Amino acid sequence: MWDKLEGIEARYEELAQEMAQPEVAADFQQLQALAKEHASLEAIVSLYREYKRVDAALAEAQSLADESPDRELAAMARDEATQLTEQRQRLDEEIRRALLPKDPYDERPVIMEIRAAAGGGEAALFAADLFRMYSRFAERQGWPVEVMSSHPSDLGGFKEIIYEVRGRGAYSRLKYEGGAHRVQRIPVTEAGGRIHTSTATVAVLPEAEEVDLEINEDDLRIDIFRAGGHGGQNVNKLSTAVRITHIPSGTTAVCQDERSQLKNKLKALTVLRARLLDVEQKRQHQEISQARRAQVKSGERAEKVRTYNFPQDRVTDHRVSLTLHNLPSILDGEIDDIIDALATEEQAKRLQETLA
Repeated sequence: MWDKLEGIEARYEELAQEMAQPEVAADFQQLQALAKEHASLEAIVSLYREYKRVDAALAEAQSLADESPDRELAAMARDEATQLTEQRQRLDEEIRRALLPKDPYDERPVIMEIRAAAGGGEAALFAADLFRMYSRFAERQGWPVEVMSSHPSDLGGFKEIIYEVRGRGAYSRLKYEGGAHRVQRIPVTEAGGRIHTSTATVAVLPEAEEVDLEINEDDLRIDIFRAGGHGGQNVNKLSTAVRITHIPSGTTAVCQDERSQLKNKLKALTVLRARLLDVEQKRQHQEISQARRAQVKSGERAEKVRTYNFPQDRVTDHRVSLTLHNLPSILDGEIDDIIDALATEEQAKRLQETLA
């Protein structure tokens, strides 16, 4: 690890020298690329330099503690050595954490898919609650949300809703939300006041870029049909809904929310690309990838990542054994504490694997 850090520091200095060259400064694109790489190394180099400073100070303090004939001075040196040892250990952990490989998709926008699962009409209402929760969370981050496709239920919920969250780092925060979410509450449809358990599934896909995968247009079948559901008198008269099928894999995407056939086609292509990228990720990293089907499983009540219990005003994330209260605030998008706990847990596991 230390040889790697020496190489990183050397590269950091080399980049600084390159950027100072007049011919490089005159080339905006080259300068921008070098500056970006230089900035990406700054944090780890700062940690490494601080570690070396503390390590040198620790060696000096230990030497003084062992060799000084002055007992009081030696005791002070031992106290300082103890503090420096703790500081060096903390820096060592920070450095190892900083060296962990970054998820290449962390900075991407995301495609999120929420579907009602077990529980009928109540599950559809819960799917709508989840959509609102994530929309409010995105709003707090300043990330626009755009619905790609939706299938409303009779009671105002969603049988399915697919939407895009645009914003730098959206995937890095929302990727932990994939899985089956369980709600325990008295449904509006329940006259007897009994508590029911329902589920909705969430899938989080990084938005695919052109460079991620190449799609042959000959492999696509595009069907145009009339949209159904709400949307005004024109929704059923014009053929604007679009279904795109990737023939080799059988993957499909349907969009019908827009009045424009072209807009529906573009949205469907975006969803299709995200789904195909997810399949490719699973193929390349099968041992660690959490693909959409693995995230949502079958939606059965036992396959849960999180429970929202209304009678107890409680939200429990079962992956990190975290329980929080103030359920209304959480459903209003205040989910940072949950996401932070999940991110910390993942980072700790990866760090443990690295240390092992």
